Amino acid sequence: MAELTLAAANTIIAAALEAGAKAGFKPLTVAVLDAGGHLKAFQKQDGASMLRYEIAFGKAYGSLAVGMGSRWLDKNAKERPHFIEGLTAVSGGRIVAVPGGVLIRDAAGTLLGAVGVTGDTSDNDEICAVAGIEAAGLVAQVD
Repeated sequence: MAELTLAAANTIIAAALEAGAKAGFKPLTVAVLDAGGHLKAFQKQDGASMLRYEIAFGKAYGSLAVGMGSRWLDKNAKERPHFIEGLTAVSGGRIVAVPGGVLIRDAAGTLLGAVGVTGDTSDNDEICAVAGIEAAGLVAQVD
């Protein structure tokens, strides 16, 4: 059975933060969850505002909840707000339905987990999440 290792999770975080720094983004926060929705690794850059852990976790958790990147959740929040409201309620408020949550898969397509990034625009957060996943030699699923 494929598993997301701590080493891979730490590589994802380091590469995501590096991508943000190179692009001049605001301070980022990155949470990496395993396929069961459990926190594997987390870092928050100096200067990141409060609640960033909860937002990063919620982006990743929401992606795992629906098997799609959180960009899909964002789209559905606009088109089917009642669905996202219900999903948020049944998850105990843990889902954040904006881009920046990206599924992590191996080369065979097996789901390994998800990464959530927050701190800059949602699009920029997603760019950093993808950069982190790819730096670990894994496959990013944004939608």
